[in-house]
This record gives sequence, structure tokens and C-alpha cells, in this order.
Amino acid sequence: MTDPAPVFRDRPVSFVRRSGRMSEAQERAWADLRGLYLLEVPRDVAATSVARDSAVDPETVWGRRARLVVEIGSGQGHAIVHAARHAPDTDFLAVEVFRAGLARTMRDADRAGVRNLRLAEANAPEVLEHLLPTASASELWVFFPDPWHKTRHTKRRLVQPAFARVAARALRPGGLLRLATDWEEYALQMRDVLDAAPGFARDFTGEWAQRFDGRVVTAFERKGARAGRAIRDLTYRRTADAAAG
Repeated sequence: MTDPAPVFRDRPVSFVRRSGRMSEAQERAWADLRGLYLLEVPRDVAATSVARDSAVDPETVWGRRARLVVEIGSGQGHAIVHAARHAPDTDFLAVEVFRAGLARTMRDADRAGVRNLRLAEANAPEVLEHLLPTASASELWVFFPDPWHKTRHTKRRLVQPAFARVAARALRPGGLLRLATDWEEYALQMRDVLDAAPGFARDFTGEWAQRFDGRVVTAFERKGARAGRAIRDLTYRRTADAAAG
């Protein structure tokens, strides 16, 4: 009798990981800088998985006790490198599955002299559930996640009730979850999910939050604006509701 095939994940992921080639500059950055910036993530079966019971100690990783801001889907790193450069007293973690984007982030961070940034090549919900200690993050950022706008693909969207549960676990009470998207239907889904999520309360009045002034304008935002799509922000505060933890 043969052994059963390994189960990679029990839920769809919000990305399709392609093995595109990196540029020479990205290859050099990956080779030269990953020892400085990249976290060694214990794996389960999948290449971007995070093993259970693999929580890191932020004080050990960053060498100090400070606020921790986590960006989920950091892309090329424009937003988080800018933020880390302008807030040296805060620690930052960029979570991304695409190696070329991580390499570009390392290169730009090194050029800017940023040392308060670390990167995780991993599936974001597993980072929130297994890698970060409970209540360790002061802020979580989700800026312009893939909208998966075709109806048959919406199950791949990141912001679902299961994501809200692990986000609530990772955030400290009073911490903030900041989101932005240029797809109205996804913005409405995000709002519905988080309005109903235990452990979260709106940190805005009216329909949408004010634009977060700590978010630099990236290519995704410019692309949406050029297409005539409105940018919508949401901000939720982690409450002390024990049911979410």
C-alpha cells in the first residue's frame, strides 16, 4: 500500500507562484543581502508554507523591543522601505511570496541604509497564524491585494473570515489593520468581512476611511487611478474581545 500524497494546504491561497527569472541585479541582491534581511522560515510541505509552532521572537530578530508593523503582500517593497526609512524606531516585516519582489526590496532597503526591516518569503495567513507570536504586531497593512475579480476566482481573495481570525490573533489590542484597494466590489467584501469579525471595530466614520498618509503611491495605485477606479481605504482597530484570539 502506497503512502497517501502529502496535503499541501486545506484552503486556497491568494496567489499563483510562478518561477519567473530574476534580473542580474535581483540575483545579486538575493545572494548578497538575504543573510541580513531574510527570515529563515521553518516549512511545512509547500515551498511558501510556515510550520506550526515556529514562532519567532521579535526582540531576538530585531535586537530590541519596538513597535512592529507587518505588510502583507509587499510586492516590490516601495511602501515598506519608505516607511522603514522614515520610522527608524519602528520594526517592519515584509511578507511576500515572489522572490523577485523580495530581492528588489532588499536592494532598495540596503541602498537606503534601512536596517529595521526583515522579510519573510511565505504565505501571509500562515505567517500570522504560526510565525508571529500572539498580539505581537502593532499594525498590519494590506495594500492592493490581488482582487481575483473573476467570479470563479473570488475564493482566492485574501480577506475572508479565516484571514480576519489570524489577523486578530497577530495584532495587539488597540493595534490597527489598514487596507486599501481600487476594486469597489472587493472593498465592499473587505468591509463586510471585517464588520462581522470578532475582535475588530471600525476606526473610521462614514463609508470609508481617510487615505492613510503613511502609504506612498505605488504602481498599483497609479494603475487603478489611470483606469478611473476609486481608491478605497479601510482601518479597523483590534479590540480586547477574547473570542477573536
